[in-house]
Amino acid sequence: MSKPAYLPTPSDMEVDAAAAEEKPLVRFSINVLELMREAQMQHGLRHGDYTRYRRYCTARLRRLYKSLKFLHGRGKYTKKNITESTVTDVRFLHIVFYMAERAWSHAMEKKTAGPNAQQRIYMLGRFRKAVKWAMLFSHLCSLKGDSRTSLEAEAYASYMKGTLLFEQEKNIEAAMTNFKNTRAVYEELGKYGSIENQLLCRQRIEEVEPMIGFCSRKLGGSALQAHELLDLEKDGPAYDLFKAKIEAVLSETRLQQAASMTEFSWLGRRFPITNAKTRVSILKAQQLEKDLNGANSESVPADKKLGIFDKIFSAYHDARSCIRNDLASAGNAENIRDELNGLDKAVSAVLGFRTIERNQLLISIAKSKFTKHRDEKNEKMTKPEELVRLYDLLIQNTTDLTDLISSGRDKNEEENSFIQEYELKCLGFRAERCFYLAKSYSSAGKRAEAYVLFCHARSITDSALQQLANSPDKVLVQDLKALSDSCRSSSCIEHATGIMEEESVPEKLSKGVSTLSLGEDKRKDAFLLDMLESYESVLGELNTKTPCHIARFPPPFQSVPCNPIVLDMAYNAIEFPNIENRMKKEKKGLLSRLWG
Repeated sequence: MSKPAYLPTPSDMEVDAAAAEEKPLVRFSINVLELMREAQMQHGLRHGDYTRYRRYCTARLRRLYKSLKFLHGRGKYTKKNITESTVTDVRFLHIVFYMAERAWSHAMEKKTAGPNAQQRIYMLGRFRKAVKWAMLFSHLCSLKGDSRTSLEAEAYASYMKGTLLFEQEKNIEAAMTNFKNTRAVYEELGKYGSIENQLLCRQRIEEVEPMIGFCSRKLGGSALQAHELLDLEKDGPAYDLFKAKIEAVLSETRLQQAASMTEFSWLGRRFPITNAKTRVSILKAQQLEKDLNGANSESVPADKKLGIFDKIFSAYHDARSCIRNDLASAGNAENIRDELNGLDKAVSAVLGFRTIERNQLLISIAKSKFTKHRDEKNEKMTKPEELVRLYDLLIQNTTDLTDLISSGRDKNEEENSFIQEYELKCLGFRAERCFYLAKSYSSAGKRAEAYVLFCHARSITDSALQQLANSPDKVLVQDLKALSDSCRSSSCIEHATGIMEEESVPEKLSKGVSTLSLGEDKRKDAFLLDMLESYESVLGELNTKTPCHIARFPPPFQSVPCNPIVLDMAYNAIEFPNIENRMKKEKKGLLSRLWG
């Protein structure tokens, strides 16, 4: 059948356009936040190792290039751009993402290493490269990805732009705007999806919030105080960006406050401070002490308190080094040397006082683990020997502190009362040490030693309570009363347990004698490897240190058959044939024949 003449013949371009319209547009889906968090946490950023993460990104890019056959020539590098027409696979989007991550991790690596002026220029260049790839990633995801992927990529690009502007410190307002955009996107995404995705969005919002607050403070919108800035110091890849900036702001604040700080007070004595570095170090330690002993100190976890103690010790050590440098340069000026020696003694006393507080915190943590039930297998139990060691350190610290304060010739009333208070506390620490030492002997099955130590700990506690009859420290008195009651109950338990064990000795002895045998059927210890088919316990008695019978060591000797000895009786009776004619004869020359 022929085609009518009035129908136009379609051209090739029209056919291709129609085919393109019929082909559905493929939309790729990437969970950008989950991909980023998983890659960072599994490859170094859990411990702040940006070098390892950068190397992972490089290796990941190499694998993506090879799998997509998207190579850049052999020998000579040939640049290949990734455009909308290039993205035919989701792995092309992964390439752009990991390019941004590699540039960002390289910049953070240079930042955490403490860059100089030249390294800072290189670091900013890496941040610009990360922003460039993040913008390309956002653009390609808007064209080739679904709506959620496009939104997450936009939040990722906004975060990268905000990071660059935040580090440049040129346009803080634009940086805050980008961080706010990032927060708004993740707030919306956190309302939907799985619980894991909502938690990731919440974590990302918590990382961005401090940056917004810091930018707002720089712009003057809200004045964050020093303790609020300290609260911003957390662990994680996002927080590494502005730790140095927070420290710079805190140092600037301390310098302003240190200008009005002229003396240091301790136990009713005042010591003048002339060195600016000493003032700043002491002021830093005092601000940390306020955070440690503030109104919200009970809600602060123990791990964070230990970190604050470490910072306090570092600040006071810096102050002592400055004071001793001033002493070395003071020369023969007696008045200046006396003031510096007094200041050094006061700072050392405060350092010893905070060391005692830190050890008391460690003891409270150990006690909470000691009193827990043994059914909780997830957490390590505290042994009484560990508490004995901690109390040894605490007694030594208390003795050193009282010796340091009592070393002066003319002591005021506050110093005398402080010495008396800590001597009584030292007595209480000795009682606690004796109590846990008795616990250690009790766990080893030594009833007599444990009973004597419990009685001795109770006598020390009672003597300390008599001296603290009129003390205003009600907490210490209550703790000592509780310790006295524990010593009394524990001594009664040990006494009763010892009597019961003594009563059971004849019975055990008679049972053992009745099972004796004079024959070869002697009783042997049962080992686990010898009775794998029977359900019998190989553990020792309760509260004893009897070893478990798992296997014999060293293993017993076993009889091994030796090689048989063969006696050949017919050897001497056999006459062997003469084979000299078969042996090779040595040829001799003329000279050898003449002279043998």
